[in-house]
Amino acid sequence: MMSMPIAVQLFSVRKEAAEDLKGTLKKVKEMGYDGVEFAGLNGLLEKHTPAEIRNMCEELSLVPISAHIPYADLLADARGVLGICNEIGFKFVVFPWLAPEDRPESGNFDATMAGIAKISAVAKEMGIRMLYHNHEFEFVKIDGKYALDVLYERISADLLGTEIDTCWANVGGEDPAAYVRKYAGRAPIVHLKDFFGEKSENMYELIGIENKAPARPQNFEFRPLGKGVQNFPEIIEAAKDAGAEWLVVEQDKPSMGLTAMESIEESRNYLRSIGV
Repeated sequence: MMSMPIAVQLFSVRKEAAEDLKGTLKKVKEMGYDGVEFAGLNGLLEKHTPAEIRNMCEELSLVPISAHIPYADLLADARGVLGICNEIGFKFVVFPWLAPEDRPESGNFDATMAGIAKISAVAKEMGIRMLYHNHEFEFVKIDGKYALDVLYERISADLLGTEIDTCWANVGGEDPAAYVRKYAGRAPIVHLKDFFGEKSENMYELIGIENKAPARPQNFEFRPLGKGVQNFPEIIEAAKDAGAEWLVVEQDKPSMGLTAMESIEESRNYLRSIGV
């Protein structure tokens, strides 16, 4: 299997990064990661300037490929927030999550899509490509189509790309590899995330967010790559076929008795074992 550049989403080690960003980045580099995707900036900017964050990555030869920035923050001040992202050196900025009032079933999804389009147009002017990172709640139907597909139909590919989270695509009922291929040419970053179990009431509680999903057995957990149900050789081939530039490892919460840092190291080792 041909190698691809691998990054880690720092949400996976958010406590460690908040306490010691440079030390955490150093450990990430030593594990064999090529880049990092940041999980928001507000907490980090209380301790570090954008230039300092950029310099940390440069010193360690880690590419700061992207950042997850809340939709509300971008809607409030797109140029200001994206200007900071440019200072750090992100090529991509990602809509990571929609609050309940902005989701497909809220009645406000048309306004949400209009907001995403407006922000994405500003980003394009500033040389940044916006992506959308899905969860499973976008896999509800609107006039017979997934809300996620409606979003990508409504907003042109030159403004908005995909960051398909392959765990949530699976939980949403889709074959992750097939769904990545569906967006060939529009999928510069693919999220690799493993899990075990079925959709349950506590899924989002695992990442600190209250959620009321349909009740099912409470056995859902995130796992290091290769320790769950995902077929990563197939997913990675699909990512290559789709023209992905980066694969990003993410584990929202540790499991199997491992720490957060041990979990992402296990994931990097697994990818190395299959030639990535």
